[in-house]
Amino acid sequence: MHHIFRNIAVSAAIALCAPFAQAAVLNFDDIVGPDDYAALPGNYGGLDWTDAGLNVFTGAWPHTPRSGHGQATTDWIDGGSFESTIRFLAPTVFNGAWFSGYEDGHVRFDLYAGGRLVASSQSLQLSGTSTFLDAGWAGAIDAVVVFTNAQGSYGMDDFTFVDPAQVPEPGSLALLLAGAGCLVLRRKQERARS
Repeated sequence: MHHIFRNIAVSAAIALCAPFAQAAVLNFDDIVGPDDYAALPGNYGGLDWTDAGLNVFTGAWPHTPRSGHGQATTDWIDGGSFESTIRFLAPTVFNGAWFSGYEDGHVRFDLYAGGRLVASSQSLQLSGTSTFLDAGWAGAIDAVVVFTNAQGSYGMDDFTFVDPAQVPEPGSLALLLAGAGCLVLRRKQERARS
């Protein structure tokens, strides 16, 4: 039961502080491999990509990157649907990412907290021009799954999330809220006396 209240407190702290926190944006431009193709490191950007099955392509691509030249993509294995799991090392708010790709493909996000599916984004029909896919969820998560109906159909760029290091601890937020509540109560008492 204690872990449920802790998860709620962490989610509330992140959601309340997210507008003031600095966003982390991973653009994949610093990953370079032979022939403009490289495996995405398992710990890239401080996240766990080991179950993502993604690579970075920096060469001539028929789709427009959002920024720079690197884009994360899946291998061309069998052309079927594919899920890429990306884990956050601490609960955080995931904003979304930019996608371009083949027009017969689409992508969506499934968002997880504590091993449970908490939300799914809308499905984005791919095109040759980068389009932002919003996660559609303001709560804290610990994993995001990128689903596509066709492997190798998309390029993902500017993967954006709230930097967990920028979010205060739930205890400090609770103290801040308690202090603000005391100030409001004190003002009400002063007005009642007048």
